[in-house]
Amino acid sequence: QVQLAESGGGLVQAGGSLRLSCAASGRTQRTATMYAMAWFRQAIGKEREIVAGISWNGDHIYYADSVKDRFTISRGNAKTIYLQMNSLKPEDTDVYYCAAASRLLPPDTWAERMEFWGKGTLVTVSL
Repeated sequence: QVQLAESGGGLVQAGGSLRLSCAASGRTQRTATMYAMAWFRQAIGKEREIVAGISWNGDHIYYADSVKDRFTISRGNAKTIYLQMNSLKPEDTDVYYCAAASRLLPPDTWAERMEFWGKGTLVTVSL
């Protein structure tokens, strides 16, 4: 069983910053390396969308157009990622989910093929 735990969400004013963290854990060999990890977000009544993703060695990084130049995804180690969110806007208000895959996936499949999911952390950006 693999668990993903997110932290760092909260309330911030527009223009402010937050840093999300995600750590994978579990007692199986599958948690030795998470070959792809990503952040998704979803608002009530909307489809979940991928915000940013990173490969196991950092060679491949993806950002949604809506967050480019404002958000930065990074790896702490094989099982930990962060999302630095700057210049936050009210439209960034969402529940943010961490996702991971224990196998190699082409970056253009990250949005559909992640295996493990966290429970989400709420980010609220006020005017």
